[in-house]
Amino acid sequence: MTVIQPTDEQIYEIAEQLGMNVDKVKVALLQPRFADYVAAYKAVDEMADPLPEVKYPRTPGYRPEGDENPYNAWYYKTEVKGAPDGKLAGKTVALKDNVMLAGVPMMNGAATLEGFVPNMDATIVTRLLDAGATILGKAHCECFCLSGGSHTNATGAVENPRVPGHSAGGSSSGSAALIAAGAVDMTVGGDQGGSVRIPAAYCGIVAMKATHGLVPYTGIMPIEPYIDHTGPMTGTVADNALMLEVLAGPDGYDTRQQNVVTQDYSKLLDGGVAGMKIAVLKEGFGHENSEAGVDAHVRAGAARFADMGAVVDEVSIPMHSLGPAIWTPIALEGLTQTMMLGDGYGVSRQDLYSTSLMDAHRHWRDKADSLSETLKLTMMFGQHADNTAGKRYYGKAVNLSYTLRAAYDAVLADYDLILLPTLPVTATPLPTAEDDWDFYIDRAFEMIGNTAPFNISHHPALSMPCGMSDGKPVGMMLVGRFFDEAKVYQAAQTFEQSGDWTTFTA
Repeated sequence: MTVIQPTDEQIYEIAEQLGMNVDKVKVALLQPRFADYVAAYKAVDEMADPLPEVKYPRTPGYRPEGDENPYNAWYYKTEVKGAPDGKLAGKTVALKDNVMLAGVPMMNGAATLEGFVPNMDATIVTRLLDAGATILGKAHCECFCLSGGSHTNATGAVENPRVPGHSAGGSSSGSAALIAAGAVDMTVGGDQGGSVRIPAAYCGIVAMKATHGLVPYTGIMPIEPYIDHTGPMTGTVADNALMLEVLAGPDGYDTRQQNVVTQDYSKLLDGGVAGMKIAVLKEGFGHENSEAGVDAHVRAGAARFADMGAVVDEVSIPMHSLGPAIWTPIALEGLTQTMMLGDGYGVSRQDLYSTSLMDAHRHWRDKADSLSETLKLTMMFGQHADNTAGKRYYGKAVNLSYTLRAAYDAVLADYDLILLPTLPVTATPLPTAEDDWDFYIDRAFEMIGNTAPFNISHHPALSMPCGMSDGKPVGMMLVGRFFDEAKVYQAAQTFEQSGDWTTFTA
């Protein structure tokens, strides 16, 4: 939709909207000035959008049904073959459906975006294909990625392959389910409050939320730049490290990427944990909703590290418990202003914008009632906060995030890693039509107490399975220093190779 010359009546309406007063004389003065602006907008509209080249052929694919999609984890299936050789040659990959794959539909879990077809590949898509991977399609995710459960996608819930009838976690629900089901070797997920680590914990897989900005977000639908992360989800630590090695590094577009440092992660897995110092975070345990089996298995995981030669101590970071509160204004106000009112991107960033996505997404206003209850809840309060206090709480929360970061850094100055439960709970039952609104909301947000703080502190955090409690996977989280993913992987690889996690006892 092009920008056209406003009528006199529209100018009066615009002025009223902005709290200004204009009269007939002022309107007459404004009109020729607006005509100059309209001409500039027209010139911009006529210029080509400089998007990266789409390098590899593909077809739109199809939506699998029935036995071909038993967990509702797939949105679209296709096949995009990458380079004939490379680090990921022979590996199959699925993309979370907030990642743009040119020519293949994308709905990001929301009915309001269904029918949108991207005209560009995300940077990470090109990197995967350049490395020889074969992309097999798009994995379902939660409605605009706003749920830690797996029940808010407009097409229905994503089921946990390991625990039928239970949540696969979110928001990268389909990505985790496809790995757990053995449908692909690797998947891409996104993480703004725990959205790769939550489904990893529920489904018993490995997922890395790398240091903020290490993996470029270009070509992925944002929620909020300060908390946007994307990263690898795999069945093994080695595959995860190899995938991050391909994904990581600046792309020249993403302004989240500041002073990025990459490493050859797949070559730095060996070495064990003897002499490594690991801090067990006291405040990560004993939450109001913590399951005893979860806490016990993660503490047993810490003891296993000690048995393998690591120095393991308990530490206290009281501010960790305040992390979710600090995260809340950033997430709620940020997503409302950027992802929703900002047509997916907002303004004032030097990123590469997908204007076709912005055009498609802005029409959510016509179908707002179809948005998930989780998104409507957070948007309404985000708007209320802005109406009440403007942007000050967003700003104060960002300021406080630096204090939280410093609290973790103080421990990481003396320890190589921080260890804690990924989540206080194991996979929960999926809501049904008989469950009330509160149950639906609880299943979406009840688990983020340990994950969300690291989205605003920006430290790398990996979730990996460390045992089974009542037949459900338990996730253990390892947190490292900025851009020291190699150390996290080294410890994780050692733990993974110490035995079959499904048999570990607490």
